[in-house]
Amino acid sequence: MSGSATTKDGATRRELVTHILRRDRPGRFVYAPNYWQWFTHHRDHGLLPAQLRTCSSQLDLIRYLGLDVFSRNVYCDPTQCWFGGLADEVLDGIELEVVRRTEGRDIVTERTYRTRAGTLTERLRFVFTGSTLVQEKFLLEDFDREADAFEALVAARRWRFVSERFERWQREVGNDGLVNAGELFSPLKMLHLAAGADSAVYLLEDHPERCAAWMRVHEEAQLDLVRQMLGSGVAAMTAMDNLDSAFHSPRYLERCSASFYERAAALCRAAGAVFFIHACGRQRAVLPLIASLGVDGLEGVAYPPLGDLQLDEAMQLGNGRLIITGGITPIETEGFKTRDQVLRYVEELFSRLEPYRHRFMLSASCNTSTQTPWSVIEWFRDAWVEFRNG
Repeated sequence: MSGSATTKDGATRRELVTHILRRDRPGRFVYAPNYWQWFTHHRDHGLLPAQLRTCSSQLDLIRYLGLDVFSRNVYCDPTQCWFGGLADEVLDGIELEVVRRTEGRDIVTERTYRTRAGTLTERLRFVFTGSTLVQEKFLLEDFDREADAFEALVAARRWRFVSERFERWQREVGNDGLVNAGELFSPLKMLHLAAGADSAVYLLEDHPERCAAWMRVHEEAQLDLVRQMLGSGVAAMTAMDNLDSAFHSPRYLERCSASFYERAAALCRAAGAVFFIHACGRQRAVLPLIASLGVDGLEGVAYPPLGDLQLDEAMQLGNGRLIITGGITPIETEGFKTRDQVLRYVEELFSRLEPYRHRFMLSASCNTSTQTPWSVIEWFRDAWVEFRNG
């Protein structure tokens, strides 16, 4: 069984997704899942069920199930990045050396930046057993020794959006949906990625002026990338910030990233595009501020116990305009044991979100757990088919 490609009025999946981005009521609920990690794990470990053996990508799996496409990592390489793949890092006067090696079945990627003020290295490991990427070494671990080199890197770093890659992937997706370009990260996330979230707090408190200067430079570089993406016809883009009040408190958001969000959202709005933030944690404390900045949507919203507000609450707190994707967490995919449990869950969820159908896409709240049984994925598809028309 698979979902129909069109509604009763003949709309394609791509048109249905576009309806939601414009906040027009679609003919049915949109179901745009994220199977990136689940598919990678099951493919690489030889665990795919027989009917999926011909699938080589997440996109193939989504198509097999007859679902919609709005995944910000449909094009990503999970062995070397959490997000991105459509933009290249451009460095002015800095040498970058990238070394990839295998250790057992793990893949280790080490990036070394050589600046006139010193050398910085980060190391990431794709852990084969869990099909997950972890950071083993951060760029900025010793402020006294590495701050000047990091400042040089931030000043020299820009991004070039490769429109040919985007166009190739959008052609590949075709009428099944839209490519959500998850290429951006805010000034606060820049510090998280460079030093780790906990160390970033100490940097902000101990060296506020220097951090502020770094964040201003990063903001301008990211806004330049936004303009490039809009010039290439990107209709939807996402800042991959893991927006969660535990790490993005209202105080730090206002201080570090509010300007970037507001300016990026305004650029998108003027170009007829939409600006999302990846948000898979606790949103209650930050959502009113985010909505006030003109942000269009939150991608991957969780709810209790992983988050701290229900999806219909998020709709109400979002000033009547926030688009929300989410609705399925590991609590359901690992916990539900019968088809009836899934059917009842989706029926109740769609009943509560029916007034917000024009601002909601059913999806994974962040990702689909690798521990999710294939039968549960099929049951969610079946439940969506049964109740998608409301």
